Amino acid sequence: MKNYSMKKTSMKKFAEKVFSAKKRTVIAAGLVCLILLLLSSWYAVNFNDARLVVPMDFSEYTFTVKDLPMTCSVTLICLYIFYLIALILWTAVRNQKYVRETQTTRKISPRFGFLGFFGFMGFMGFWTYSQNKSISPFMFFMFFGFFGFFYEGKLSNTFMDERFKENALKAQVTSLKISFSIIIAAFMILSRGALFGNLEYNLLAAMVVVFLALALALFLYEYLLYRYDHDEPLEKED
Repeated sequence: MKNYSMKKTSMKKFAEKVFSAKKRTVIAAGLVCLILLLLSSWYAVNFNDARLVVPMDFSEYTFTVKDLPMTCSVTLICLYIFYLIALILWTAVRNQKYVRETQTTRKISPRFGFLGFFGFMGFMGFWTYSQNKSISPFMFFMFFGFFGFFYEGKLSNTFMDERFKENALKAQVTSLKISFSIIIAAFMILSRGALFGNLEYNLLAAMVVVFLALALALFLYEYLLYRYDHDEPLEKED
């Protein structure tokens, strides 16, 4: 039994080392792809008339050898993004299996909460809309919800007893109720007429409110669950 326990411990340490090495490899690969993209962009701006960097009409596009660095770097970035998506999905499936088997919350580092700072990239949508009517950057407002990873990380490996499940359900209902209330209130205000005399502004405001409300729901769920789990119930005085 002692040998089995020692073997199990050594295998666990080996798995942790492999995972740590894999994480460093993924981060290093991302940095390499980003550096190659920056170098190819610099080359295109200085030696290729900024082709594939600035917006261009692809209906008249013809490939040249000078386009090769930018094409390769963009292809690598796309492949890296697809790999990250596959890795995230695989990790999510593995975590769900771990949760079902152990009845404990998934293992996650609170440092993932720093992903929430990507939410500030959503403000780029106001600039892109004024430049070329692009509104896709507003989706980055969803990343504000990732600040909730700070609290989910603090609840890693928590045994999900009946009290924990009740708190999770209560936190979910409360966060969704608040978020949907904000969405409904915003739509009621926006339905009263054109915002600043322009109906397009109504669409922009609706998108921003929806993405921020969804981010709030993600964050509030983790925050409220952490608060409910750590706040001891008040004892009734006799």
